[in-house]
Amino acid sequence: MSKDWLVIEEGRCQPCPKVREWDLLETPYRFYRFLTEVEDVLKAHAFRCHSDGQSSGQSSGQSSGQSSGQYEYLSALRRLVRKLFINSYWLQSQRPTAPLLNLYDETGYPLTVQIETLLPGTMSPIHNHGTWGIVAVLQGQEKNTLWRRSPERLFPDKIICVEEKTFCHGDIVSFLPEAIHRIQAVGIEPLVTFNMYGETDRKRRFRFDPLTHQARHY
Repeated sequence: MSKDWLVIEEGRCQPCPKVREWDLLETPYRFYRFLTEVEDVLKAHAFRCHSDGQSSGQSSGQSSGQSSGQYEYLSALRRLVRKLFINSYWLQSQRPTAPLLNLYDETGYPLTVQIETLLPGTMSPIHNHGTWGIVAVLQGQEKNTLWRRSPERLFPDKIICVEEKTFCHGDIVSFLPEAIHRIQAVGIEPLVTFNMYGETDRKRRFRFDPLTHQARHY
């Protein structure tokens, strides 16, 4: 059975309450409508942060209030991705031949929406995204190795491995901006995922080397 998950900065993967699918049925549910509803969620979150005297660009690890806000809007975004997943045959049938298919790209629009395809055995670098992210598995299996920062005096960018988690068809995974992971396509079929990310803060996005304990902008 497919599940919803949240990966936090500490390198832990937490199960999330899953909305009943029959509450999300809406036909037709078009992609443009999905994008509009996502934008509405983000605008509402930014307005609440402004009203609370917080900056929406502040690191989620800097205050418990901001961290709570991250959880709140990611829950709403996961719900919309689940809604798109169960109502859109177009999305579920996507099997691109190229490794990366951009679904929407508009100047000034603060989202990256794409479908990624990885052959079995393909592995990413260890990285964070510098923004929130949501991934829905359309085909195959995605193994995530999760890490957390463990700074030392001589190695301020040291990370340690915390756990591994494999996601399968129908699973929807959300990531806080400072969550660190490495993905690998496992199993016998290509991995196909629907990926949506917020506006990346390049100063906060890194590629990590666990052997040299170095981090470089990614």
